[in-house]
Amino acid sequence: MKQLLFFLLLIPISYSWRGADSGGTRPTGAVIGSWRGADGEGSLPIGAAIPKPDTRIKDVSGKDLSLQEVKQEKGLLVMFSCNTCPYVIMNQSRTKEICGYAGNRRIGVILLNANEGDREGSNSLGEMQAYARAQAYQWYYAVDHNSVLADAFGASRTPECYLFDKNGKLVYHGAIDDSPGDPVQVKKHHLQNAIDEMVSGKEVSVKETRSVGCSIRRV
Repeated sequence: MKQLLFFLLLIPISYSWRGADSGGTRPTGAVIGSWRGADGEGSLPIGAAIPKPDTRIKDVSGKDLSLQEVKQEKGLLVMFSCNTCPYVIMNQSRTKEICGYAGNRRIGVILLNANEGDREGSNSLGEMQAYARAQAYQWYYAVDHNSVLADAFGASRTPECYLFDKNGKLVYHGAIDDSPGDPVQVKKHHLQNAIDEMVSGKEVSVKETRSVGCSIRRV
């Protein structure tokens, strides 16, 4: 455990709370704040529509699809992920649990790999296919070519979650829970609570949380 914690101190990590006034710069190593694209837009605001819903992306199955096609009756869960980030790996069991939880509630689920800077290496489509098989994914895991969707969402790290309701409006953005580094210390299941409130027709009480993870490796 000590060796893992030491390793985590050495990797590029993004920490950010995304409120209405948050800003930031393009991730280059360690990042504090949010990614801003070329158009100057920052993180996707609560209430925003699904960005680029008709953009075609390639799933590990080889199928080309869009976020609009993934969306189901009760909404859509988009999670930016990858094969290699230690925080993704530490959260893998929780990722599988919450993705299954969402899917069972008629919410479409997709994981997006926007690590274009490592597309010829450990985050290639072939490596993604192997990773998805090893994890027995029952949902989509797709290539975000040139980080187009990550830029549109304002995503800057992995894992980072976006929950949209049945009307395609963003109701929650942030972390899976309040303890990404240690599942034993989890006290608040942010994403699950947001799903429960959304599906039951209630307003999501906690709409944004602080997510922790590795910087998305853009070109």
